[in-house]
Amino acid sequence: MKQCTQRDAAQLLYNNAFSGILISIIASSFLVFAFNTAEMRQFKHAWWVLMTSLLLIRLVDWHLWKRRDINRQLNGSKAILRFISGANLTAVLWSVYILKVVANPNSTDIDLSTHIIIISAMAGGSATVLAGHKRTAMFYAFILLGPPSIGLLLSGIYERQMLGILGFLFAIVMVVIAKKNAEFTAQAILLKNENALLVHHMEEKVERRTNTIYELSNLDPLTGLFNRTAFLQNLQQQLLAAQKKQQSLAVLFIDLDGFKKINDAIGHDTGDQVLNNTARRLKDISANHQLLCRWGGDEFLLAIESCDEQQAVQQSEEIIQVLSAAYSFQNNRLSVGATVGIALYPQHSENEHSLIRLADTAMYAQKKRSPCTVGVFSNQLEQKIHRELKLKDGLSQAIEKQQLSLAFQPILRAKDCQVVSFEALLRWQLDDEMIPPDEFIGIAEQYGLIRKIGLWVLDNACQIASSWPNEQALSVCVNVSVTQLEDHDFVEIVKHALHASQLPPERLHIEMTESVFSSDILFLAEQIKAIQDIGVQVSIDDFGTGYSSLSTMQDLAVNTVKIDRSFVQRIDTNGYPIITAVMHIAQALNYSVVAEGVETEAQMNTLRSLGVDFLQGYYFAKPLPESQVVAFINGGAETTSQQA
Repeated sequence: MKQCTQRDAAQLLYNNAFSGILISIIASSFLVFAFNTAEMRQFKHAWWVLMTSLLLIRLVDWHLWKRRDINRQLNGSKAILRFISGANLTAVLWSVYILKVVANPNSTDIDLSTHIIIISAMAGGSATVLAGHKRTAMFYAFILLGPPSIGLLLSGIYERQMLGILGFLFAIVMVVIAKKNAEFTAQAILLKNENALLVHHMEEKVERRTNTIYELSNLDPLTGLFNRTAFLQNLQQQLLAAQKKQQSLAVLFIDLDGFKKINDAIGHDTGDQVLNNTARRLKDISANHQLLCRWGGDEFLLAIESCDEQQAVQQSEEIIQVLSAAYSFQNNRLSVGATVGIALYPQHSENEHSLIRLADTAMYAQKKRSPCTVGVFSNQLEQKIHRELKLKDGLSQAIEKQQLSLAFQPILRAKDCQVVSFEALLRWQLDDEMIPPDEFIGIAEQYGLIRKIGLWVLDNACQIASSWPNEQALSVCVNVSVTQLEDHDFVEIVKHALHASQLPPERLHIEMTESVFSSDILFLAEQIKAIQDIGVQVSIDDFGTGYSSLSTMQDLAVNTVKIDRSFVQRIDTNGYPIITAVMHIAQALNYSVVAEGVETEAQMNTLRSLGVDFLQGYYFAKPLPESQVVAFINGGAETTSQQA
């Protein structure tokens, strides 16, 4: 504040300096040369040279000030010191000159009057010109008029004494006026700077609020990266620029792998640190931070200008490598991976929303296929996604629209080929297309529809099996997903299905795939035990193709294992030793064994020789619609037995 006030005062002094210096040059030249008497000539010439030199120095100082003022390279206090030094010296020289004239006995009344009038005019002007510095303004007015007036008063000549009195009174008036002007000017400068400071503070507040609003509306509060809104705006502008320049652009959808485990196991604080470090790493490898954002959760988006598919894949692989490097937090060493999906402009789309959606689609498909790698969007992938969404939407209404049905494939006792049970197989007809179970079961599990569909299968399979002839006590085998088994009320669901259908528990077999071995074994073992306690048998389907291990098999304690059809198809080659090993394991654990996919008599005979308990496959019968099951039970079984 003080520095600003001094600078404004200096600026006011120097702004008026040129006119004051110019007047002094003109007045000094006029007085010296117009009243150049012989007895005063030498003094006046010496005085004029000295005065002119001083005024020229002040002109140089004024010029330097102007240059610094333009460049804002000025110091107010030093400038004031230089200015008042020059102004006060000028006043002293004028006072010396007038005193010399007054003291000269040869000076005429005209000489004196002319000099006093000019000096009085200069004193009057100084009250305004020097208002930027109060002491100088007062000194200048007094030093010009005071000493000469006193000299006139002491002259002893009445007329000159009267002129001295007038001059002295005028000097007092000018000092008072100079003081008032200087105080008014100082107050005005102070108010100006106070207002400027107030305005500056208001501007700072407005700027801070503007920055706050900008951050709230454009920046992610956790990572400081752009949020969705800002990223979309920047991407839209970049797409317009790419269109004008006919350049390509790649959008990378980056999703962290393993982040949820860190959040759940260690806590959200650590998860936030991981996200912050991820953001910093992405900033380090991003050329344009305006095209980088946190999309949400553990998802990030990066757009790369002038980038083709090969460059985008290479950049994505570098990103995965950088993000996969371990983090160290509080003596913990943590690491996450990243899966990246790529969409390209203009090949895949010219719209920012569409590019992001396609990159997300590519990332999602790649994460399912091979996490921690790069996937590029393609038309084939889009068709696959559309197909998946169509099936998902269809499955959500399949029960209400009565599109689901059950087919039943017989399972025969190996030693005499008598039918002992049927496996219930789900069928789905969407419009005029039969959708294979291998295609829609995974979708049902992925989108959380399997519980509803599984309940329908269980209820209907039990209801249909209860209508089969009681004398043969045929069982029905129902496939159950791990998701269903993990429901805490699954045992109650089974009990309800048995009660509603009046099917004896021993005639229901629950089949589960080997994927149970990758789940919570202890809980599933409890579930299986509870199911067996009510009389229902439990089988492991597709045995040998996935996660099975001897230790977990022992813990689960199932009743039956089913050998996958892939081993039966290769029974003449490497399938034989695998089936043999399964038989040894099953016998040691007291499990029954069912061989699936039997298609030839030779396969049947070999399986019999290995001691397989039950057989299932096209060699005996294809899956039958519900309407043909009873007829097969009554007549088809005898034909099959004779054929065997």
